[in-house]
Amino acid sequence: MTLKTVSRPRGARGFVALPRCWKVERTLGWIMKARRNVRDDERLPQHSEAHLTWALITLMTRGITRKGPQPAWSKKD
Repeated sequence: MTLKTVSRPRGARGFVALPRCWKVERTLGWIMKARRNVRDDERLPQHSEAHLTWALITLMTRGITRKGPQPAWSKKD
């Protein structure tokens, strides 16, 4: 796995859209749709990791089993 850090361009002022940041934020938003992941009430980190894994598996299976392309504005799951 390769980890790349993205920094702001030098001399930039105000808001600057950084590459790939929106993908990470979107994925975290999807994960947080699972109610149990919103709060971290688990005693062991392995339990929290299991819930995150379960949420990601659910997201992937929904994406795989969708019939045809879904418009971006559609609320259907």
